[in-house]
Amino acid sequence: MRVVSCNSFGPLDQLTIEERPPRELGPADVRIEVKAAGVNFVDGLFVQGLYQVKPPLPFVPGGEIAGVVTEVGAEVSDLAVGQRVFVSTGLGGFATEVVVPAGAAVATPDAMTDGQAATFVQSYMTAWFALHVRARASAGQLLLVLGAGGGVGLAAVDVGRAMGLQVLAAASSEAKRAVAVAHGAAATLDTTADDLKTAAKEWAKAAGRSGVDLVYDPVGGSLAESALRSLDDDGQYLVIGFAAGEIPRLPANQVLLRNRRVTGVDWGGWIGKHQAENRQMLHDVLAAISAGDLHPVEPRAYAFEDVASALGDQLQRNVVGKSVLVP
Repeated sequence: MRVVSCNSFGPLDQLTIEERPPRELGPADVRIEVKAAGVNFVDGLFVQGLYQVKPPLPFVPGGEIAGVVTEVGAEVSDLAVGQRVFVSTGLGGFATEVVVPAGAAVATPDAMTDGQAATFVQSYMTAWFALHVRARASAGQLLLVLGAGGGVGLAAVDVGRAMGLQVLAAASSEAKRAVAVAHGAAATLDTTADDLKTAAKEWAKAAGRSGVDLVYDPVGGSLAESALRSLDDDGQYLVIGFAAGEIPRLPANQVLLRNRRVTGVDWGGWIGKHQAENRQMLHDVLAAISAGDLHPVEPRAYAFEDVASALGDQLQRNVVGKSVLVP
């Protein structure tokens, strides 16, 4: 089997592709031939040693894969050779095959391609958790999504639309704004040209409001304060992440004024104490996809050997939607 190996923290071009012997299959495990491995922003942080948790070296990056079961352990009865599945691996996904506990593998719905299955979990589960569980959003509310053309933001546009929210998609390029509209955004704004606070408030005014109800922010950085100021009375600012590479300092007076709220959204941290709820949430997301209510984007494919370019494009926010490595 081939893997992408990170042997030392540092530049992306230091990653190596190595041949390794296949892992031993335990009685409760399955072996999966990887057809697509999701490439996420956090993978690039791991490789450079910039994430808050540093894996022991060497390690194989990659947290999401989709593929086909090629072997099952003696105790496995609910999965079969030839079955399409997807897995959240944590690490180890940038490989031509993986061995995982059978309980970690989920059957891929017929409605999804391998590329979609390898890229939807992190973004869609975060968006669902944020809007359904943390924000308790309701139909008719106004939602401003930052970074709306990237995978995490685009999922929020899609989930928000399915919930009956009116979505304003903020993105830095025409291509990203176009894909957000295709996924249900009611309007867009250009973060490189428009004043975010002014544009968001003008959009809300057309709906008879003085600001938006919700801000979904996976970007952080310089736009955060303007987004906070765009909120209406009792508006809620959802902190998703910091793709801009800068953790913003939000002015507390703008939280106090008009009874605004700031809500943290850490889906990954929540899972540990809420396994049953998370399984139900994944079931609900898959049911919505199978019913045609949600539409994960088909990702951009990179060859296995182009892993450094794939990660670099993520870190530079050059990707519209999602991306995968194809072994």
